[in-house]
Amino acid sequence: MNGLVSQYALFLAEIATLVLAVFLLAAGLVALSRRKEKAAGQIQVSEVNRQLEAAADRIQAVRLPRKAHRILQKQRKLDRKAQQKRAEAEPCIYLLDFKGDLRASALTALREEISAILQVARAGDAVLLRLESGGGLVNRYGLGAAQLLRLRDAQLPLTVMVDTVAASGGYLMAVAADRIVASPFALIGSIGVVAQIPNFHRWLQARNIDWEQFTAGRFKRTVTLFGENTEAGRTKLREELEDIHAQFRAFVQGCRAQLDMEKVATGEAWLGSKAQELGLVDELATSDEIICSACQRSRVLHVRFQRKPSLQERLRLSAQSAWDGIWQPPSPLG
Repeated sequence: MNGLVSQYALFLAEIATLVLAVFLLAAGLVALSRRKEKAAGQIQVSEVNRQLEAAADRIQAVRLPRKAHRILQKQRKLDRKAQQKRAEAEPCIYLLDFKGDLRASALTALREEISAILQVARAGDAVLLRLESGGGLVNRYGLGAAQLLRLRDAQLPLTVMVDTVAASGGYLMAVAADRIVASPFALIGSIGVVAQIPNFHRWLQARNIDWEQFTAGRFKRTVTLFGENTEAGRTKLREELEDIHAQFRAFVQGCRAQLDMEKVATGEAWLGSKAQELGLVDELATSDEIICSACQRSRVLHVRFQRKPSLQERLRLSAQSAWDGIWQPPSPLG
């Protein structure tokens, strides 16, 4: 009898161990999937109307007598319920942000945000984009402009708001919008292309150090950091810059046909008021004015794609920033 009990207990222990192993495996897989999902990033959405209302309410809580503030809160609750009933039928405005650097690093998030909006957008919806960029790599900012054109192709009106700067690559993106709004002292334009590079050839030569570079193709390299640059290489690079500038001009002209390109495509940048005179922007206002006005008409949803970069990515970005300070490749950075 004792042997039967012990065997049964052993059997139960084995079953319990198996169940526990399965449970731990399942928990591990769930944790791993969540970790991967978090690493991949996710879309976050917040309602700007409520954020503004909450900020105003904190002031009213101090400014008004307690009884008057309670009455105001009750009225707002009633108004919010009525707004929620209308929300499904009313158009929605989506707010995006793009803060550009040389490599347009924010482009990854912008692509995800636009893709998410296009999945749910309906007739009557619109997009606001707060843009800040002094320009950078032509292919990266060209892709940024192409992403914004996806909104235009989907018949979603796009307004770009510039508070500080939309120059060169930043302006290349801005012209993809239906309307450009800039603050009076924002820096706008810089429709030009530049490439600059230090050359250490004579410094190496003085120290009897040879730098050898092997290429296949006559213009695989035009100018280099350490080799002896030739006039043919310099001429070829200038030709490439002129070609990029011509395409830059053509894109801007195609989006804003009213512009006099001989006046505005000189590489110069102007303050917002002058930029409006030249037709580079349509209206003078801050992004705060435009957003507050939009909140009075409909719901404004702030859409953000967020992902925490890994240590390896942070180190890579730091190294890229350091290198960009030395070598500035061909870019629409005026």
